[in-house]
Amino acid sequence: MKIPRTVIPVMALALVVGTAGCGAKTGAKAGADGTPSTSCVDTSGDSVKIGFLDSLSGTMAISEKTVNDSLNLAAQEINAAGGVKGKKLQIVTEDGASEPKTFAEKATKLIQSDCVAAVFGGWTSSSRKAMLPVFEANNALLFYPVQYEGLESSKNIFYTGATTNQQIVPAIDYLASQGKKSLFLVGSDYVFPRTANKIIKAYAKSKGIEIKGEEYAPLGYTDFSTIVNKVSAAKADAVFNTLNGDSNVAFFKQYKNVGLTAQQMPVVSVSIAEEEVGGVGIENLKGQLTAWNYYQTIDSPQNVKFVKAFKAKYGAKRVTSDPMEAAYTSLYLWKAMVEKAGSFNVAAVQKAAGGVTFKAPEGTVKVNGDNHHVAKTALIGRIGDDGLIHTVWKSPAPIEPDPYLKGYVWAKGLAK
Repeated sequence: MKIPRTVIPVMALALVVGTAGCGAKTGAKAGADGTPSTSCVDTSGDSVKIGFLDSLSGTMAISEKTVNDSLNLAAQEINAAGGVKGKKLQIVTEDGASEPKTFAEKATKLIQSDCVAAVFGGWTSSSRKAMLPVFEANNALLFYPVQYEGLESSKNIFYTGATTNQQIVPAIDYLASQGKKSLFLVGSDYVFPRTANKIIKAYAKSKGIEIKGEEYAPLGYTDFSTIVNKVSAAKADAVFNTLNGDSNVAFFKQYKNVGLTAQQMPVVSVSIAEEEVGGVGIENLKGQLTAWNYYQTIDSPQNVKFVKAFKAKYGAKRVTSDPMEAAYTSLYLWKAMVEKAGSFNVAAVQKAAGGVTFKAPEGTVKVNGDNHHVAKTALIGRIGDDGLIHTVWKSPAPIEPDPYLKGYVWAKGLAK
């Protein structure tokens, strides 16, 4: 069942006016030929609309509902502090329902009918790629909060999760540093895992690491007996896991059932964070590895404040995770861009974006004005008995984003 659209008023709305001859307007709305025309974003009142677009139903809901929670926390905090340029945020929430086509449809609605100043959300690369032409045609802004496969940039998207050289490359480096000479690749069958594994294979080859197998399963797949048996028979030193959503539950349960352990054949995952640990089961994940840029266990004043606020709003048993933190951070980055620009206008925000920083729970992040990604510190973590992820390695400093891997000789030709 789809969750109906909800509009969460933060304060009384300003009078709704037509698209011509009214208040302050910003951004752009696609005309009949798909080219940008007049915007319907209204900034003449004391509030401004923004859109939250996440999967609140379907196979990805296990992950994406958490992002929606952290976005709402950020909006609540920003409104309590006076809003953005003195305007309170009015949230329009839509359900992407784990379907790329639905994400594109809802994005169009948010931009053209709800007249939001920016949209925050998305998780799978399939959903992002479905939305990308919508935002470019409408000259609107999307803030995408999840690590992804790289080889992309758009003036209409800000990528606040990691790109390849900030997550996958450090993960391979860590495995190599631990003496791992062979890998088995397991992933969901869509854009991110396929592209990520193409990159992993190229980098592994340059480091003399053998790929002993590569298997894919559809999103939502639950019968991993055949794949796990292939993994077991291959006797690789480690598994690189790019499964997404609730498929991880079935995979790790079967992994344990055939006697594979983190000590015998560790799995490094790039889409399992603290929230997913509970769903998969600590007993199935204890000791396994993850590669991210944020963990709840980071010891910093900003993170202590974030975790405390999140638990106060949603419950003491709730946990925070990398995509949640990147989403939370994305709203503050947009606020900083708007205030630096002195305008909600899309072109002004884009021009102001470069160099914008925020002291985030993960550490200070800085926006790259050329590729719209952010500098991030890479972390390798191990899942503990407490269900939390504890850092076992971190990069010495934030890593500058290189989505097309231009700085890596072994990656030549991958962007084609």
